[in-house]
Amino acid sequence: MQYLLLLVLSMTASLIHAQSADDNMLGLPPVPIPADNPQTPAKIQLGDKLFHDKRFSIDGTVSCANCHNDNLAFTDGLQFSVGHHGLVGTRNAPTVLNAAYYKEQFWDGREPDLENQSKQPPVNPVEGGLANHEPILEVVRTDPEYRSAFQSVFGVSPEQLNLQHVAKAIASFERTLVAGNSAFDRYWFKGETGAMNEAQVRGFNLFIGQARCVSCHTIEQDHALFTDNRFHNIGVGINHIQEDVPRLTKAFLEAKYKGGDVDKMVLSDKKSSELGRFAVTDELDQIGAFKTPTLRNVDLTAPYMHDGSLKTLKDVVIHYNNGGASQPRERVNDFLSGGIRPLNLTDEQMDDLVAFMKALTSSKFAKSAPAQAAN
Repeated sequence: MQYLLLLVLSMTASLIHAQSADDNMLGLPPVPIPADNPQTPAKIQLGDKLFHDKRFSIDGTVSCANCHNDNLAFTDGLQFSVGHHGLVGTRNAPTVLNAAYYKEQFWDGREPDLENQSKQPPVNPVEGGLANHEPILEVVRTDPEYRSAFQSVFGVSPEQLNLQHVAKAIASFERTLVAGNSAFDRYWFKGETGAMNEAQVRGFNLFIGQARCVSCHTIEQDHALFTDNRFHNIGVGINHIQEDVPRLTKAFLEAKYKGGDVDKMVLSDKKSSELGRFAVTDELDQIGAFKTPTLRNVDLTAPYMHDGSLKTLKDVVIHYNNGGASQPRERVNDFLSGGIRPLNLTDEQMDDLVAFMKALTSSKFAKSAPAQAAN
């Protein structure tokens, strides 16, 4: 009888856990998993430990979690992230939540996947500050816990352990950082008409209508990533340096083809940072273009844009309402993406859009959502 009771309780707990996991994925497609890096619980646990290890920086103070804090929706809440010895970069840290769905990583897409992305921050001069990856390998090859874990997960001895093993473990952990099941998901995908309030419903209608947000922050029939995985010049950052663009592009390309590291160049020089996707592709129509970020949990990830220059969601909506300008009379740049034009929204309509974006907070994070004013 006792065995039967335990069995029933175990099955019930498993069902509840499975239901909880399914609920968390509401509105999301299956997470893409590379064939050469399958998920396992042990690998995910190892990646979690690596993600939070501050020894992978020159002064022992910086881990992945410094810029992607578990308690801040995996961002850092700063305009520009802070690296070793208090050095400040040029880019705002995007959330890792749902980054598994991006087709390229970083704001400018300079790495193709999470594995390659994880290798860059430790050796960036303003982030981890390491001259190369050898100090990381020294730690994981000599630390008893790491030695045992890598042997168990990858079947490699310390001598065989390389950076790709480290990168695969971190990426596996990051692929578990997914979150759906927002009020919007319950409203749209489950048909719970009361899941969003009246302002949020009005905002949603604007989102897919007059405001045209859905053009880039996409919603599909059975899921919504709220990103088109493309790069657009929306007038942030580049508007302020457009007179310097001819000189900057020429100098950047010269430095790049003399061996300059794009990762280091864009985080070390503010103006070079504003070149966006051009720094990766060398294509003129990509000047000032940055990746469309997901809007999921956006209420938790202020400040906004690649340069953290817009402090609130209302500021973001105002920028788009002005047609790609943060100020009404600001001159937009010559490389502005097609389709960016004034929206002619009223102040009330802009507040409704903000209300809708707050409905994109996943239930697992809803309690930590800030009381962000509409303005």
